[in-house]
Amino acid sequence: MVSVTDNKNHKIAVLGGGSFGTAIANMIAFNDYPVTLWLRSKERAQAIRDTGENAEYLPDYKLHSSLKISTNLEQSLSNANTVFFAVPSSSFRELAKQASTYLSEDCIVISTAKGIEANSFMLPSEILEEDIPQCSVGVISGPNLAKEIAQFEITATVIASDNSELCKRIQSLLHSKYFRVYTNHDRYGVELAGALKNIYAIVAGIAEAMNAGQNTKSVVLTRSLAEMSRFAVKLGANPLTFLGLSGVGDLYVTCTSPLSRNFRVGLALGQGKTLDEAVTEVGQVAEGVNTTKLVKEKADVLGIYMPLASALYATLFEQRPIMESLQSMMLAEQNTDVEFMVKAND
Repeated sequence: MVSVTDNKNHKIAVLGGGSFGTAIANMIAFNDYPVTLWLRSKERAQAIRDTGENAEYLPDYKLHSSLKISTNLEQSLSNANTVFFAVPSSSFRELAKQASTYLSEDCIVISTAKGIEANSFMLPSEILEEDIPQCSVGVISGPNLAKEIAQFEITATVIASDNSELCKRIQSLLHSKYFRVYTNHDRYGVELAGALKNIYAIVAGIAEAMNAGQNTKSVVLTRSLAEMSRFAVKLGANPLTFLGLSGVGDLYVTCTSPLSRNFRVGLALGQGKTLDEAVTEVGQVAEGVNTTKLVKEKADVLGIYMPLASALYATLFEQRPIMESLQSMMLAEQNTDVEFMVKAND
């Protein structure tokens, strides 16, 4: 594995020209590493080259002059030793299969996606392991609104992997005065938290549209955390992961910020729009819609109690009126306050 301090021997590729992919690539360029941002659209790639900004996703965010923009996947990945996959979960596997042909054994691949694949219920990093078995795999997740990163707001994220050298490399590539990178070895928990919180961001958006009070919003936030951690632990995650940036940190951001796509979908639904109208209004992929369906169905199979996700599912896919769904959320069976407790030593 290339030394984390040897900039000249690094070649980094970021696959995906959306808001987060653009922000990641630009941070790496400002840290003086050679980096290529790959995207599919030749027209948008040329516009970025001409203007020095990705106007469609991050307008007025000036890109470093050394950042290369490409639509040629083979050239972008040739001799690359670190590759970030920053594309929606719906197109993740297709791109992973294409990329695998061009990646060598000493390469590391990092997922920034926050979704779950339909049919297989596989997380993006699991897809990378399956389709690019020759590479080491990691996950980036956390409260990382790209527009705030572009405004140089102080932000922190998590790099999750059981490979310590991989974590050090990502910290070296991304760390700056305004962007901090913490490590976590519970890759599955970190990644699953990033996918699950999108469900509850939609619920929070609905509550906001219904003019819910602060007491109600606090109930939504804390019960969401209990519900998502209950589900994740059943699937093998560490419950303590959900107390960190990728858990409660990311949940808080997506449940409170109008910059969150999933929150905006919920807001539109709460204002009386249909699901199709809400998604169209947001104009970007909102992973929470698909995740709600997949998680609710998985919870039913495993017998996991998830009243919030079930009520949202009924609104999104069974046309249940929002007020009725909200009532079912609030009238759900009362349970213990804290889902997991650490027992004191005798």
